[in-house]
Amino acid sequence: MIGTKVVVKGDIFSEEDLTIEGQVEGTVTAKSNEVHVGVAGKLKGTIHAKNVRIEGHVNGEIRSSECALVAASAQVQGNIIAPRVILEDGAKFKGSIDMDGSEKPAVAAPKPVEAAKVNA
Repeated sequence: MIGTKVVVKGDIFSEEDLTIEGQVEGTVTAKSNEVHVGVAGKLKGTIHAKNVRIEGHVNGEIRSSECALVAASAQVQGNIIAPRVILEDGAKFKGSIDMDGSEKPAVAAPKPVEAAKVNA
């Protein structure tokens, strides 16, 4: 956890869930875990995580491999890239959302049907 009176300038790499209540300026990476920006949290930079929950302020890109949630108390300015995005009623958001789902496994295309041969 990054407490309310903590200021971090630089990149953070985490192998466990991370809660930000202070200020972070840089990239936060927790690809197999959750990053939670609490109500008092302020992040200027990029988030790369499995799940992202924003309740505070974020100015930058949010990349989630599963789900990004922007709570009613949140203020987000930047782009969100995730297969699932939840914007709660009251959330302030300015940016774009890309739910391409390119992280999902590709579905095999159906095999073409061969024309029947007729002997004349």
